[in-house]
Amino acid sequence: MAMAHDPTAPTIPTAYQNPGGVLPDWLNKGDNAWQLTAATLVGLQSMPGLVILYGSIVKKKWAVNSAFMALYAFAATLLCWVTWAYKMSFGDRLLPLWGKAGTTLGYTFLLKQAELPSTIHYYANGTIEMHAVEGFYGMADMVLFQFFFAAITLILLAGSVLGRMSFRAWMVFVPLWLTFSYTVGAFSVWGGGFLWQWGVIDYAGGYVIHVSSGVAGFVAAYWVGPRLPKDRERFPPNNMLLMLTGAGLLWMGWSGFNGGAPFSANIVSGLAVLNTHVCAATSLLTWTTLDVIVFGKPSVIGAVQGMMTGLVTITPAAGFVPGWAAMVMGVLAGSIPWWTMMWLHKRWSLLQNVDDTLGVFHTHAVAGILGGICVGLFAEPKLCEYMGLAVTNSNGLFYGGEGGVQVLKQIIGAAFIVGWNIVVTTLIIFAIGIVMPLRMSEEHLLVGDDAEHGEEAYALWGDGEKFDVSRHAPSDTNSYDLDQSQHGPRPGRNAVLHI
Repeated sequence: MAMAHDPTAPTIPTAYQNPGGVLPDWLNKGDNAWQLTAATLVGLQSMPGLVILYGSIVKKKWAVNSAFMALYAFAATLLCWVTWAYKMSFGDRLLPLWGKAGTTLGYTFLLKQAELPSTIHYYANGTIEMHAVEGFYGMADMVLFQFFFAAITLILLAGSVLGRMSFRAWMVFVPLWLTFSYTVGAFSVWGGGFLWQWGVIDYAGGYVIHVSSGVAGFVAAYWVGPRLPKDRERFPPNNMLLMLTGAGLLWMGWSGFNGGAPFSANIVSGLAVLNTHVCAATSLLTWTTLDVIVFGKPSVIGAVQGMMTGLVTITPAAGFVPGWAAMVMGVLAGSIPWWTMMWLHKRWSLLQNVDDTLGVFHTHAVAGILGGICVGLFAEPKLCEYMGLAVTNSNGLFYGGEGGVQVLKQIIGAAFIVGWNIVVTTLIIFAIGIVMPLRMSEEHLLVGDDAEHGEEAYALWGDGEKFDVSRHAPSDTNSYDLDQSQHGPRPGRNAVLHI
């Protein structure tokens, strides 16, 4: 006999039912939608965010080269990521610091529930302390989200070697560094490696992304060598407004950067996003205030650097600290990296001798280590519980308990990332140097984009070009050469330069 229908009983719309197939029981549509949105926001930070920022913040003759280095890294990282690097970072354990390589392109893998298998953590007696990290969406979401993190790490690293590294050498460097450096940091800290198992906390990449890119960029800059003296002495942005546009995309994209790190559309996501913007704004204002006090003028570039250090510093802590701590971290982020860049840099010969084009060491390595230590100080116990850390009962020193141990863990975790990147980046640079030049030729260094790529950012003659009469002057003009030391026609020659 059929049961009578109760008109007062609630009904579930078909769109919210999970009948299987493409709607399995474990799928949460809210989490799925947010994770894809967060991933897209992170992707926009690189393409077009850092492409625009790099193309605008450098001298005009390097605009194309700088933007192209970012664009190339974005594309090359993706193909390496889905072919072998994702599973080295988040797959089954091969070594305490590395996962087993493998492809992610099979649809059966991409459609199964997202999981980081090696993140399961056991007590000493063999019982489970924390289950493996899972998401209520497919593996495709996880692979995509983590790709954007990997890509932005390579692009940030590029900021240290702009204006002299051979593009061909960069094409080889990207897959090698991704394979032998990034995957190790990602697996060790996030994917279930030895630092994860020990309890080192890195919410969204202060160590994996920022310390690694800052240190590796500094090492690469050391071995590649400095820019030409005239470029190093004077390197004005070619477009300040576009630079701010790129910086704005980077800042707003950080909502996905830190908002997607809990792998769920939960309450910690909102807290992390708010903390992110509070810290960034506080850091920007702190940096600008210091510029005014010390130099007498507020600097737009300084404000962007302050924004960046605030975003970097909060990244390892965003979901673990209350709002007041985010503001305190903003003050530290706007002052300590400012001090290392504006005071220490001028007094330490090593920093003086290494030509870190965009100061990535200060804005990412220093700020990332600072943020990691702040986790050890300010991580709130209840938030640590919500985030499901491998080691239960973790918290910052400010809250007592085992907080002092957590500070030690954070320092040792940072030391491992620093040491690994110094060694591996050096080996990669040496290996590339055996088969091809690391630097552009002197002519290309002198001319810039036109020589390296045969393209220019603007249809204007200006800094860094050799004057080519066949291209820049009317056909009836007498032929002549114009080099860097002579910005005008030679005596006795008739020529008209149209600008």
